Amino acid sequence: MNKDRIEGLVIRTTGSWYRVLVDSASLFDCRLRGNYRLRGNKQTNPVAVGDRVLFDLQDDGTGVIADVLDRRNYIVRRATKLSKQTHVIAANIDLLCVVATLGLPRTSTGFIDRLLVTAEAYRIPACVVFNKCDLLVDDELRAAQDEVAAIYRSAGYPVLEVSALSGTGLDSLKEAIAGKTVLFSGHSGVGKSALLNAISPGLGLKVGHISDWSLKGKHTTTFAEIFPFADGYLIDTPGIKEFGMVDFTPQELSHFFPEMRRVLHDCRFANCTHRHEPQCAVKKAVDDGLISSERYSNYISILEGIEADA
Repeated sequence: MNKDRIEGLVIRTTGSWYRVLVDSASLFDCRLRGNYRLRGNKQTNPVAVGDRVLFDLQDDGTGVIADVLDRRNYIVRRATKLSKQTHVIAANIDLLCVVATLGLPRTSTGFIDRLLVTAEAYRIPACVVFNKCDLLVDDELRAAQDEVAAIYRSAGYPVLEVSALSGTGLDSLKEAIAGKTVLFSGHSGVGKSALLNAISPGLGLKVGHISDWSLKGKHTTTFAEIFPFADGYLIDTPGIKEFGMVDFTPQELSHFFPEMRRVLHDCRFANCTHRHEPQCAVKKAVDDGLISSERYSNYISILEGIEADA
């Protein structure tokens, strides 16, 4: 290894350029060495925010990334619905915060579960953050959020209910993320950027509005970016419309649902898919109300998607 190479943290990716932070003080704009892309041809982005890289400083003050250090973990998704390529959202994450809303736009539990399953697969702790709780203006909406929150608490996930607008729950969220590298992910319009602005005033992230005709969020974050916060880092990413999962097998999927994992050893068959097999402990737990029927339904949907891709 070239001893003169500089090590740094990738804090922003903008197409072919990467902003790299060195020693928490100096910033360098870097590009990737040309032949490096050939090594990771399954990935649309061989370098992601959160990566630690080695780069060579050029005469003009920019850098050329020569190597990406081994990742502790990362979150990856299918680049597009029909693509075989993958896109790394972020690397070296201590906590994934799945930001969801039951208002506008509504986040499906299917979307939440795909993110949580991927986090489980890559050994990334996760929590669910319900934003915009100030919009729960009637008993029906409040009851609906309580029901969904109970599903994830029962599965073993921390659930936080917050409002970037009113400040409700922000102290608990700050406590949960302090000192960690935290990835905030969710649909466009759930208020990720507004939440980050509320957590760390001064970031000045652009905040969008809900589209009147589609009731869905508009993209305001164009590129993934990391911001220092409380001895750790906050990662803001563009909103995700669909989360396409990759590199899962039908046999392992249930292991990434914590509440299923707890009873798997009681299934009659070691290769149980928890659909039609007799003496299935997972199905029994669903029937007994110990596993959410909604989570189970999402498991089946994901399983069928994996089998269709095989």
